[in-house]
Amino acid sequence: MKQIRIGIALFLTVATGLSGLNTAKAAFNIKNNLVNKKKDSYSTRAIKEGDSILIKNDKDSLVQVAFKKVRKNDLLGGVSAVNFSELMEKNYATYSLENLDALTPGFNGTIWGNSGYLVLVDGVPRDANNVMPTEVDQVTVLKGVGAVALYGSRGAKGVILITTKRGGNYGQKVNVRANAGVNVPKAYPEYLSSAEYMTLYNEARRNDGLTNQYTENEIYNSAIGSNPYRYPNLNFYSSDYLKDSYNRYDLTTEISGGNEKAQYYTNLGYWSNGSLLNFGEAVENRGDNRFNLRGNVDMRLNRIIKLNVDASAAFYKGKGVNADYWGSAANVRPNRFSPLIPISMIENGDDPSMRYVNSSNYIIDGKYILGGTQSDPTNVFGSIYAGGSNQYVNRQFQFSTGVDFDLNGLLQGLAFKTTLAIDYLTSFTQSYNNNYATYEAAWNRYAGFDQISSLVKYGDDSKTGAQNVNNSYYRQNIAFSGQFDYNRTFNKKHNLSSTLLGYGFNIGESGSYHKTNNANLGFQLAYNFNHKYYADFSSAYVYSARLPKKNRGAFSPTLSLGWRLSEEGFLKDNAILDDLKLTASAGILNTDLDINNYYLYQGYYTFNDGAYYSWKDGQLVHSFDRRRGNNFNMDFPQKREINFGIEGSLFKNLISFNGNAFFSQTKGNIVQPYSLYPSYLQTWWPNYSDIPYVNYDNDQRRGLDFNLNLNKRLGSVAWTLGFNGTYYTTEASLRASDSEYEYDYQRRVGKPLDAIFGLQSDGLFMDAADIANSPSQSTLTSGGVQPGDIKYKDQNNDGIVDTRDEVYLGRGAAWSGLPASPLTIGVNLTAKWKNLTFFALGTGYHGAKAMKNNSYFWVDGEDKYSAAVRNRWTEETKSTATFPRLTTGSSDNNYRSSDFWLYSTNRFNLAKVQISYQVPAKMLGKGFVRELGAYVNGFNLLTIAKERDIMEMNIGSAPQNRFYNLGVKAMF
Repeated sequence: MKQIRIGIALFLTVATGLSGLNTAKAAFNIKNNLVNKKKDSYSTRAIKEGDSILIKNDKDSLVQVAFKKVRKNDLLGGVSAVNFSELMEKNYATYSLENLDALTPGFNGTIWGNSGYLVLVDGVPRDANNVMPTEVDQVTVLKGVGAVALYGSRGAKGVILITTKRGGNYGQKVNVRANAGVNVPKAYPEYLSSAEYMTLYNEARRNDGLTNQYTENEIYNSAIGSNPYRYPNLNFYSSDYLKDSYNRYDLTTEISGGNEKAQYYTNLGYWSNGSLLNFGEAVENRGDNRFNLRGNVDMRLNRIIKLNVDASAAFYKGKGVNADYWGSAANVRPNRFSPLIPISMIENGDDPSMRYVNSSNYIIDGKYILGGTQSDPTNVFGSIYAGGSNQYVNRQFQFSTGVDFDLNGLLQGLAFKTTLAIDYLTSFTQSYNNNYATYEAAWNRYAGFDQISSLVKYGDDSKTGAQNVNNSYYRQNIAFSGQFDYNRTFNKKHNLSSTLLGYGFNIGESGSYHKTNNANLGFQLAYNFNHKYYADFSSAYVYSARLPKKNRGAFSPTLSLGWRLSEEGFLKDNAILDDLKLTASAGILNTDLDINNYYLYQGYYTFNDGAYYSWKDGQLVHSFDRRRGNNFNMDFPQKREINFGIEGSLFKNLISFNGNAFFSQTKGNIVQPYSLYPSYLQTWWPNYSDIPYVNYDNDQRRGLDFNLNLNKRLGSVAWTLGFNGTYYTTEASLRASDSEYEYDYQRRVGKPLDAIFGLQSDGLFMDAADIANSPSQSTLTSGGVQPGDIKYKDQNNDGIVDTRDEVYLGRGAAWSGLPASPLTIGVNLTAKWKNLTFFALGTGYHGAKAMKNNSYFWVDGEDKYSAAVRNRWTEETKSTATFPRLTTGSSDNNYRSSDFWLYSTNRFNLAKVQISYQVPAKMLGKGFVRELGAYVNGFNLLTIAKERDIMEMNIGSAPQNRFYNLGVKAMF
């Protein structure tokens, strides 16, 4: 905390001093960009704003790439960028990477099919969710090998660069934005009422040859709701416990400006989020709030030296209760207990029960005591009413500084830059844990109505007043880079640039002995002739402590080429074609990202306390087991990639487009290939293995992405329609484990990396004769199958259904709680009429499948029943049933991976709609307010899908929400 306070104080001192600087002439860097600017087909358009000149041209806009910024016009493919600050003017966001899959080709939760990509904020590995959207200037997705090579091993699966805003030479601006919104749940799971549950549970017992557990009287009284305290009917999604919606608010103030000597940017933000829970401790102790402060300062100390100092701090506090409400909602049966016991229903003269009441610390609403049973002496309702509360606290401080040296005095075009960043994160949970008593009522109807005869007490009421601190976590990140840059233009046509750099970061965290490291040298040499012919050689020498000493270093080379055809004589004066460029990249990246531990190259022994063997005189002693062999030749897995790109525009930018096709192969993934070594090198008891980890498995990925934009003014309305798309396939091209499989259909080679394997179903068993005439499934279950169980296909025709009959069922991979898809489509529409702007954003996903394997569908034993079981198999419904029979035993035959539970995740989401209005400048005059606007928007408004109900339903966690928001923004 001391470091945080010092850093904030330092930043505020600098920022306060800079905010008083007078506005001067245009910034030196902008001036230099304008001097001697060639007036060709990429000429710029200067717009006067106050006293500054801003470059307003998409082709000449700068894009942040690895360790530098380049003109968008000169990118060599495999790079996509989003001008986030500009987008926020029509598309208010609550997360820095919000809807990135709809806005950026090549990204769909993975980057070209690679998960585990690197996220950098201002060049430093940081959490994307710790940067508020109002702080973000640009988001760049680096996809191709040439684009990521300089980041070394950790960048091999793609890189997302988040660049925050900076000040400028335009005096001082103050931007204020305020939002108020409401979250409305999309859907809740549907669970059976007590009466229906008990009826079906009795049926399940009869299926198992057992007698009914619940009487008709209990079921009847539960159905009519005669006394919900005696015959409980728990509905966790009732308005008794949940609100219809909850609010979200945020307020952001941005202060920026400067002169040619110094520029500054400051962001102060606060947001708060409510909760759906609406009873007990949750009323006062639920919700989240966050305060953030960011300051970026750039200074020119003299003609040679420039300096930047950036600091940010974020303080997050999440209030909660000492209970998992949503987890209990998915598991606690509706007839389990009554959360509350009414005091008024205690029989007159029951003095022992009233003594319990009078001594209780927890009288709810002056009417109730807490309910429970011997099986549930504490429960989620009791804990929320009386179990205390907690606060999750997260504090982050981030500091970085950089110095740029202009070394033109030594060599024209030479510069040196160095950066250092130090980040701290601490988090912990503070809680007050109270004990409470619950009571179980004994009921009677002696007087013709329900009364409580007596109470059984479980536990005691107590408040220690002690605050507990647990779940503490600490993380420190140190990042450093130093680079020499050389940039020259010869004869106004030959553009040469080169970079030599050292880059590394070190992330240490509590509970982890080894820190996460990345260290590499980088070298880039780029040349273009008159922005028509391009060549770029980018490389890195990487280092990894996860490998044996002799193999810890490796060289990763890449080469990228580009050709602007539109500048050739046969196309230059074409009336249709404005711009057309082709690119190609190829390279080899050495990476340790998939080496999941240290010292895998080294064999080891472990003390096995549970295994014994005889030694010498027959005494039993504990065994020391060898778990793997040595492999001091273990090397880096290699990602080998080639990609091709195209970009251009037609009809004076009426149509603009770009796209990439890629093919990559990852060779030598680290595995312990048991099947490739003689069986005598391992034993099962005592557990012994002399089999080493080796470079063996190979993967392949191929696909394409595209972007297409249409820009047209029709009458007084300016229209922009954008399409983004990503399609990729993956394949396991070599697998050591395939030698373990007997049949071709079992093997993973040739199948997608996200393949789902399982049994193929053949309906439900109709009767005993059907079971007798079908292949045996005895290996799948300990209790045998019965009519109503799932029947599976015998793929190898050996008369037995077992795991050897599992086949490929489809593609499926999880990200952000939803299955990713091979094909992702994004569409956005902007219509601007005078000061009114309409924006809509949609995403489509196709080609993936998922399994209905959560507790909503897989129910047996004492599980809670959902609406899905209504279509269960019975003798009466055997011809139409779509759900297996119910059982109170273990249904291991039915609840396993199979196409019976498979469903398609194809869908289209209307992700965002926003209507914005900007007050005309002439209405504001020359007053204090320079700009004023308002907007209304909706998030996650609509899902169109065959299986929409499943995809919108969360089981065991808080529901998905639609978010409706009203915002205002002003500039002073």
